[in-house]
Amino acid sequence: MDFLNSLFRYPLDQLPFFLLTILIAFTVHEFAHAYFANKFGDPTAKLLGRVTLNPVVHFDLLGVLMLLIAGFGWARPVPVNRANFDKPRRMSLIVSLAGPLSNLLLAIIGTIVFATLVGTGVMHNIENERLYTAIATFFFMFNLTNFFLFLFNLIPLPPLDGYRVLEELLPPSISRKLQGVEQWSIFIFLLILIVPPLRDVTINPLYMLAYSMYDDFGNLIKGLF
Repeated sequence: MDFLNSLFRYPLDQLPFFLLTILIAFTVHEFAHAYFANKFGDPTAKLLGRVTLNPVVHFDLLGVLMLLIAGFGWARPVPVNRANFDKPRRMSLIVSLAGPLSNLLLAIIGTIVFATLVGTGVMHNIENERLYTAIATFFFMFNLTNFFLFLFNLIPLPPLDGYRVLEELLPPSISRKLQGVEQWSIFIFLLILIVPPLRDVTINPLYMLAYSMYDDFGNLIKGLF
């Protein structure tokens, strides 16, 4: 048991909650990309069966294992052919933003639900300590993770959505030049994830900001009660 605890970044008793969290977060994120791409006229994702909330078609096993062990991972990216869009730049921008915004929506809904349970006294009236801990742990992990994924995916480096957003916002001439150095940008992204000093000034502040968003919004909802 000690070996397994040391292998995974999360305590074994919290793994079920984390797996459920990423199951929902990754699935909804990729579905959002596929849904809007199909809605705007690109059937690529639909033909591959990606316009669905079935997590099996969105999950990448290696990506999930890396997330559990190394702290960063991925789902199967949704293929998008922007040439099928009537207005490629505008519609590509919306498709790219759909994923991170879906995580923000999940975080907001989850925080409202948990804050309501606390504010109305439902949590206080739960006498079973294990059930109370399970509910509190799940909502904390679910809400914080989705706030973080919203922020993390907006980093303007490939392969994240923020990079695609940046591409569509920049003038075409600059976007083309950006594509020329895209392969090097990916290495920068990997260094940020792997090298501790770089993580300390990039990824870790995002965790703190995500926690602040979760805490402030939760307190706002609780204050209504």
